[in-house]
Amino acid sequence: MSIDKILVAFFGLFGIAFTFWFFLMKKEKEVEVSGEIDITVSGGYSPEVISVPVGKTTRMNFFRTDPTDCLSEVVLPDFKIRKELPLNKKISVEITPKKTGEFGYTCGMNMYHGKIIVK
Repeated sequence: MSIDKILVAFFGLFGIAFTFWFFLMKKEKEVEVSGEIDITVSGGYSPEVISVPVGKTTRMNFFRTDPTDCLSEVVLPDFKIRKELPLNKKISVEITPKKTGEFGYTCGMNMYHGKIIVK
């Protein structure tokens, strides 16, 4: 086998391994919240995964710095909340989860995602 075929095979396998790690093995950093959290909206949500206690009201403060139209609103379907996020303005959303589990939130076009873990 020639060197070019060996290099193509090597980089192909490396690409497959990297894709598998990036999409399936990457662990999200969970941030515990005990009342209020500031979430920066810039190319996604930061922090992306938050942990909140069941039955307690939690205020999520979204601050959007990204001018992308997709991030101009946040949708929390399980809580029936849809809020516009004006650029460079803090918008608060309060939730009181009644049961444990994982609940997602997304941008208006469902391209960027976050997760709320209720314990």
